[in-house]
Formats: sequence, structure tokens, C-alpha cells
Amino acid sequence: MLLILLTGFPVIVLCLLLQAIFLAICLRHYVHITHARRGSESQVQEIGLLATVMLVMLLGNLVQMAIWALLFVLLGEFDDFATALYFSGVTFATLGYGDMVMSPRWRLLGPLEAANGILMFGVTTSVMTAAVMDLIKNHLTRLRQRSRS
Repeated sequence: MLLILLTGFPVIVLCLLLQAIFLAICLRHYVHITHARRGSESQVQEIGLLATVMLVMLLGNLVQMAIWALLFVLLGEFDDFATALYFSGVTFATLGYGDMVMSPRWRLLGPLEAANGILMFGVTTSVMTAAVMDLIKNHLTRLRQRSRS
């Protein structure tokens, strides 16, 4: 059990750092774009902005899945990266199909990855929620300003 934790914990820490990097990229991009276009946003620009935030955060999650897959290949659990990535994606997204399983020695890494994945998808969801709420707030502010004029 200690070996599992010592193996999985550094990967979790790396994933947390990567998620923070992708989050910082999203926030910087979002704040820069919304500040530069304040008051003149078109619907197409807002869709593009939300799509960019979603894609960057999703890319962050995919990179993390790939890191877990690489670990599984290095441990000899899967013969090829594609199979390891499939298993990692199913586990990270907490789907857990059960069509592939790891050896008894390393199988507890699965729940560690799943816990990591659900946390990271939660962060991704919160970023998207914050962006949508900000756009709604901006729309309401503009509507109020128009109704006062």
C-alpha cells in the first residue's frame, strides 16, 4: 500500500500543478479578452471565448490522462500507450468500464487516478461556471444601463 501511495502521489501532485497552469492560462486569456472588449462583445466572440476556455481546460485534463497512462506503461501494466491511455481516460473520468484491469500489485492506482480525475473535472467545471456567470453578469449590467438610458 505504501508503494502505491509513493508511486501515485507524485503523479497527483504533478497533475495538480498542471491543472493550476492550465487554469492560470485560461484566467489570463479570459480576463485579457473580456477587459479588452468590455462593452463591445459580440455573441460570436463570447462563444469563441467560452469554447477556448473549455478546450484549454479539456486539454489540461487530457495531458493528465496521458501522464497516468505513461506511468502505467512504465510499470508494465499495459504493453502500449494507446491501451494505457484508454484505461487512463476511463479511470480519470470515473467511468470504470471494467473491460480492462490492472494487476493486483498496482490496481489501487486506479482509485487514486479516479480521485484525481474527479477533482480535476470539478475544477474544470468550476472554471466554466465562473466564465458563464461572468458573461451573464456582464449582459445584465448592459441591459440595466440600456434601460436607464
